[in-house]
Amino acid sequence: MTIGVTLSSTSHQLSIDSTVHLAREAHAAGLRSAWFGQTFAYDSPLLAAIVGREVPGLQVGTSAIPVFGRHPLVVSSQAQTAQAATGGRYHLGLALGTRHLTEEGFGIPYERPIALLREFLTALRPLLETGAADFHGELLTATTPLPAAVPGAAPPVPLLVAAMGPQALRVSGELADGVLPFLAGPRALAEHIVPAVTAAAEAAGRPAPRIVALVPGVVTADVEAVRETAAETLSLYERIPSYQRVIGLSGGERAADVAVIGDEEAVAAEVRRYREAGATEVVFTATDLGGEADRRRTWKLLGELAGTQ
Repeated sequence: MTIGVTLSSTSHQLSIDSTVHLAREAHAAGLRSAWFGQTFAYDSPLLAAIVGREVPGLQVGTSAIPVFGRHPLVVSSQAQTAQAATGGRYHLGLALGTRHLTEEGFGIPYERPIALLREFLTALRPLLETGAADFHGELLTATTPLPAAVPGAAPPVPLLVAAMGPQALRVSGELADGVLPFLAGPRALAEHIVPAVTAAAEAAGRPAPRIVALVPGVVTADVEAVRETAAETLSLYERIPSYQRVIGLSGGERAADVAVIGDEEAVAAEVRRYREAGATEVVFTATDLGGEADRRRTWKLLGELAGTQ
């Protein structure tokens, strides 16, 4: 199991130089990967490419680009460029996104998300593997009258999906290399996510999928204060049905109930629980909830754990 972190702030956008500085610090601490969310601000594959280029040896990934408002040809170009720029250390994460952001931000109806995900993955995989596609679906078309392969984009970019619901897990198992569940605790992983995506991969004749668990977590001495901050910061996810469901399956009522907050011993024990639940990788998010000192303390522990895996 590898261990990484997201390089994003819960309170403000970091400059590119600051992000590179943090990536160097993460790598020096022994962390194996750095991940970047996709909002309406930075272009996450480009940011990952810059960071990966500046910090040799660090795996970089996007978690995750919504399929609504994008096209496989464009995403393939972004992902292959990042892969070539980083010497094969880029990981592409896709997501369904949310109805509100899709319809409010893009003016696109949030309709048939699972069907769109299936077509998007079906068109995207050959683009990433061969640089060519000839796909004609109900919801999108992707063909390559011009070459679409990027020199140096090898091996093919790993394709992951932020899937947690039964249908999305089935499609991801069949067509992707793994999943990126967020706010899914060990119980939800072991009892629902890992079995579903693994069974779908097996039925499709694909290798065992990667399970990259994104976990909000902080090492701190002030557990109550940090948990209160987490409750406020993560509350927006409680209004999204897919997250409501996975939080409940994890045994929680609020998003903060799934957050890993405590001293080194408590946090290390929780990381082990994720591993036992089937996570192949753990990525800590929101490590800045307790402030700079707690973030450094968190990264130190995670780097030590990564060195023992």
